[in-house]
Amino acid sequence: MAIQVVRYDATPAPMWGVVFGKKVAPLAGFYPTTRDFIERGAREARSVLYEEASVELSSLSLLSPITANQQFICQGLNYASHVREAGLDPQALPFNTLFTKASSCLTGPDCDVMRPPHVKLLDYEVELGLVMGRAVTSPARVGPRQLHEYLAAVTIVNDISARDVQLPQGQFYKGKSYRSFGPCGPYLVLLDEAEWLRWPELHLELAVNDVVRQNAYCRDMIYPPHETLTELSALQDLQAGDLIATGTPAGCAVQAPGKLAAWLARWLLTDRAKWQMFVRSGARNARYLKNNDVIHATIRTDDGLIDLGLQHNRVVAGR
Repeated sequence: MAIQVVRYDATPAPMWGVVFGKKVAPLAGFYPTTRDFIERGAREARSVLYEEASVELSSLSLLSPITANQQFICQGLNYASHVREAGLDPQALPFNTLFTKASSCLTGPDCDVMRPPHVKLLDYEVELGLVMGRAVTSPARVGPRQLHEYLAAVTIVNDISARDVQLPQGQFYKGKSYRSFGPCGPYLVLLDEAEWLRWPELHLELAVNDVVRQNAYCRDMIYPPHETLTELSALQDLQAGDLIATGTPAGCAVQAPGKLAAWLARWLLTDRAKWQMFVRSGARNARYLKNNDVIHATIRTDDGLIDLGLQHNRVVAGR
């Protein structure tokens, strides 16, 4: 059974608890990091009983279930709908796009997203976050039915992006790593072997000011989790608690230029002029996030048996 876990602010240190409806059963163990929780606390979480839920969920200040010591790895252009939205052919993509975000951008599921003063084109991306269940320090060939051997949990990630930094400068890391650009949670949902096989059924939805912008299923992924884990294991070490954000579906604010505009930009404009035109055009796009916009994000199966909760963030002016 999928187990919903929260990490919340407490004195003298953050605590973890298991969610039962509107109440939480605090865990007795001390788990400073997500790695500590996965390696030592997940077993405790699976043994907690409903009768131990003594704290009102609404009374807690929820924190990101992924702590800042963990790696924050991302996939780009991993949903066919988003690739088509970008003006590309999903069948023609030659490789899996991988990059990282600074883990210092992680923030809680109800925290404000701080918009830097120089950022004009602020965008949203609801994503399924995969949480590593153990260390992987050598190349591994992961099969589609082996996810439970490598992964422990899932969570909601919003890959907030400054498009006027990311795209003109060609720097995904820089454009996506400002502080607060990684809302995460509310729940870290522990899955068992059978539940991991249901990842394609997870339904992602994101709304801005109660208007739905993104609405898709994880089955639209081009590179599924087992293929990405296989590729990542050949590149680098992974540790329990590390986060992999698996890409976003169509519906983002950023838009591909029309064919005529793309042709003119390619042949008649310098790179500098092309990107200046991109920013000016984007400034007229009302879909980009503005101060005081409210973002809601959910991921769940349609039967509700796997539910990652509701993420709620407001955009505010940063410094």
